[in-house]
Amino acid sequence: MTTHLLLCLLLLGGHRSLACPDPCSCQGGRVDCSGRSLTSGSMPSSFPIGTTELRLHENLLSTLPNGLLDDLTSLRSVSLHGNPWICDCGILYLRAWLRRQTTDVASYLGVNCSSPPSLRGRSVVYLTEEEVLQSCHYWYCNLALASLGSLVVFVAVQAALLVALVVFLKRFEKVTKEAKRTTEESFTAGDGLRENDYERLKDSSI
Repeated sequence: MTTHLLLCLLLLGGHRSLACPDPCSCQGGRVDCSGRSLTSGSMPSSFPIGTTELRLHENLLSTLPNGLLDDLTSLRSVSLHGNPWICDCGILYLRAWLRRQTTDVASYLGVNCSSPPSLRGRSVVYLTEEEVLQSCHYWYCNLALASLGSLVVFVAVQAALLVALVVFLKRFEKVTKEAKRTTEESFTAGDGLRENDYERLKDSSI
């Protein structure tokens, strides 16, 4: 039973590895995903294991997931041009992969940085480690600024809530004092009325 189950899993895994990913088109070993407006979040997570030619050009890719191309041992050609690559820390995998492709110059032609501004137009494969680290700092600075802005908004909201609480407590204290004074006046007036009634009863008895 266990052997049959493992065999079924292996067969299913094999079918998945041969399936053409949506929304790409496949013919033989060529997988064409070009011009599909794919983003880094919407692109296929894997490709057929026998892919020899992969077309990813003219999309909206800003980075490639780590390890995406590592298992495609039969891959001979990849087109990546025409994408808005963001050259921050996320570009490190693509840069390293391109540097390993010494036999296919066409793979990195047109793979240029779209941002940050200091690296716009630069070829990803020729970026130095220092430039990549600086772009990582650029990304961290943007994240830090966004975090700082969120913190300022949070503090402002907390301050507004604190002011509202203080105002409410002062009004509550004022209302409480007025209610207490009114109650005391009512008791005082009631005691006065009872004393006057007693005096009238005393006079009438005499």
